[in-house]
Amino acid sequence: MKNVRLIGVPEHFNLPWHMAIEEGAFEDRGIDLQWTDVPEGTGRMCKMLREDEADMAIILTEGIIKDITAGNPSKIVQTYVQSPLLWGIHVAGDSSYKTIDDLKGSKAAISRYGSGSHLMAYVHAQSMGWDTSQLRFELINNLEGAVKALTNREADYFMWEHFTSKPLVDKGIFRNISDFPTPWPCFVIAARNDMIQENSGIIKHILEVINTYTTDFKSIPSIDRTLANRYEQQLEDIQHWLSKTRWSQRLIDRDTVQSIQNQLIALAIIDKKVPYNDLVAKLD
Repeated sequence: MKNVRLIGVPEHFNLPWHMAIEEGAFEDRGIDLQWTDVPEGTGRMCKMLREDEADMAIILTEGIIKDITAGNPSKIVQTYVQSPLLWGIHVAGDSSYKTIDDLKGSKAAISRYGSGSHLMAYVHAQSMGWDTSQLRFELINNLEGAVKALTNREADYFMWEHFTSKPLVDKGIFRNISDFPTPWPCFVIAARNDMIQENSGIIKHILEVINTYTTDFKSIPSIDRTLANRYEQQLEDIQHWLSKTRWSQRLIDRDTVQSIQNQLIALAIIDKKVPYNDLVAKLD
């Protein structure tokens, strides 16, 4: 049995992995897939890949591209979710901020530097025509930290996946003032280079299994109710999310990678572009 350490966020996108693990689909291939939830998100997962605390990760596309460019010894081995991530832009429930324009010059809560909440604050600010050099940040680690920071006025707004944050909006803790979709596929599967070099066959088996699950995921009877119950979401919110979400079974393409790198360079998040083959691994 081959042990593989896989990390990802504790969100509804990753239910196919849990179903496959619980049903023994990886064990049938001789793989002990050891899943670890990382609520801090992409910044923390990049660090875990760098420090050999994980072999593979389900991770935000822009975050891992940024970190590989900065020296993370990993590569993308497949796109996981093709559709954009819908980032909710949230303020405290009793905040005086009412519109996106009100947030210009305010402080953003971010889980970690290099995280999706950090990088997307730049992408959103650029789309609004704001001076991105004036952005200010408060480090909050996770969703619980964001609640504290916004409630105590340590930060003014927080960008996080719309549906994951929705229960806090329903309770009046957060107020959603807008949404902002990523202009690219949101999640990819990344693996450390040593994992790719030494165990490419194992990775291919893992991808074959998860691709079987994601291909048929939406057609599973009552999957909307399963998701709503497991992730404590409103059924209508999960149904809306399912209607927008498209999983992928393919490798990310060159044009998409180039577009993301161009955006990151324009925002001064990276200072160079690296070749496609330095970011993406084609498994033989």
